[in-house]
Amino acid sequence: MIYFLQLIVTGVSIGCIYALAALGFVLIYKASRVINFAQGELIAIGAFIVYGLTVWLGLPIWLSLIAGIILMFLVGRGIERTFLRPMIGEPIISVIMVTIGMASLLSGLVFFTPFGTLTSRFPGYLPDTPLLFGGIVLRWEQLVGVILTLVFVSVLIFFFTRSTLGIAMRAVADDQLASLSLGVSVERVFGLAWAAAGMSATAAGFVVGSLFGLELNSLTSIGLRVFPVVVLGGLDSIAGAVVGGVIIGVLEQLASGYLDAFVPGGGTGDVFPFLVLLVILLVKPYGLFGTEEIERV
Repeated sequence: MIYFLQLIVTGVSIGCIYALAALGFVLIYKASRVINFAQGELIAIGAFIVYGLTVWLGLPIWLSLIAGIILMFLVGRGIERTFLRPMIGEPIISVIMVTIGMASLLSGLVFFTPFGTLTSRFPGYLPDTPLLFGGIVLRWEQLVGVILTLVFVSVLIFFFTRSTLGIAMRAVADDQLASLSLGVSVERVFGLAWAAAGMSATAAGFVVGSLFGLELNSLTSIGLRVFPVVVLGGLDSIAGAVVGGVIIGVLEQLASGYLDAFVPGGGTGDVFPFLVLLVILLVKPYGLFGTEEIERV
């Protein structure tokens, strides 16, 4: 029983990290109906910025995290203004292809920096002794991931439901022309969506780097790894990202813990969640919390 509970707790903590990484997908899709395939690169850049501020400038790591989030806010705005703003009004598939090309461009640019070949970890900032709850072990880094996820999700849900700008962002996602006719600045909405995605990517990169180390390919791969989380929870649902992340994280741990022993080479934790994802999408094509769209023809 302890083993099962340990897998559940670990799965929930990993799932919260997935959810934090998936928020960037949701924010951009919620505002513009565009899937950002460069989210993994934003996660890597955010993590490296925090590392550079901590190690090279000697800032306290929590101050580096705050500064990194602010810097990535500006980076996200810059990316939107440079690459995405000229694409306003173009077909969605064209914009998606731009994000794919942007992912390759950002990865290439990182390789020209000292971070391109970096394999390191953040300096120790948490106790080495893990938390124990009746035999269940929880690392401090996992707890930080859960807390950051709850903070970001709470702020974003409040923003989209209670603030005027958040409601405007939802309106732009539903109908850009109607929003323009009401005086809503579509350019401003898109810029804020990408800026917020950069902020959540920094938090996700910080947690992933704390748990698994800092290496470019492993950080960028998180972007595609969490895509099933977004699809499962619903592409435009912030709460769905959390629920989808927890489901995928728990399924990964349970499959690895119980099924790897029966499969030569293991790896069931990477496959089993996708099988469950396919089954759920047969019943809920828009994800668990996604908005169903019905078009009249």
